[in-house]
Amino acid sequence: MMLEAKARTRGRPKCMPDDAQCRMIVNGARRLFVQKGYGATTTDDIAAECRISKQTLYRLFPGKSALFAAVVAALSQKCLDLPRDDDDLPLADSLAGIFMVDSEEEEQKRVEILRLVIVEGRNFPELSDILKRHGLEVKRAELADWLKRQCTRGRLKPGDMTARAQLLIDMVFGAVTMRNIGDLEWPGAEQRRAHIHNCIEVFLHGVCPENKRARMRRPSS
Repeated sequence: MMLEAKARTRGRPKCMPDDAQCRMIVNGARRLFVQKGYGATTTDDIAAECRISKQTLYRLFPGKSALFAAVVAALSQKCLDLPRDDDDLPLADSLAGIFMVDSEEEEQKRVEILRLVIVEGRNFPELSDILKRHGLEVKRAELADWLKRQCTRGRLKPGDMTARAQLLIDMVFGAVTMRNIGDLEWPGAEQRRAHIHNCIEVFLHGVCPENKRARMRRPSS
């Protein structure tokens, strides 16, 4: 009788909500893409890795390229901390937060995906387009919007904020060096923090003293 009562109260296991299941699938797909490569990874592999049916997989993601786009989008969210509402902070502090100067745990994952795109991009040119559309362009637009807001508040000079956002992104992530094709690495943690702070300093204040900049801007007689 006791066993029977336990069986009745146990019931059917609760289904995982779609958003949680999507996160689990994206994490599993990222692991397989890095381990096996994009071309060698199949949707059967991903379903098996995540212990779900292919029917469930295709209900949430229409195909492997959509999964790769979701992987890129998830990593880009942890690449720049945007959007954010911190307009009362000094600009340098806000930008340090945006570029997550003290967060390194996701760095290796981003480098692994970038390496994957470089290595397999020739056979799968759609990977570069996905990386651009779901990663770079989204975060650049969000950073440009943040810069525009600071400009509207009189904290930055007027100008092309999209171009400035791209410039700052290039400055910061230029620390990812390529020794050989597909061989990417960030500097160490301390060097990474120093590099980002230096980029922010140069972006906001340049490298010339203020009086020297004023003389350089003065029209010649």
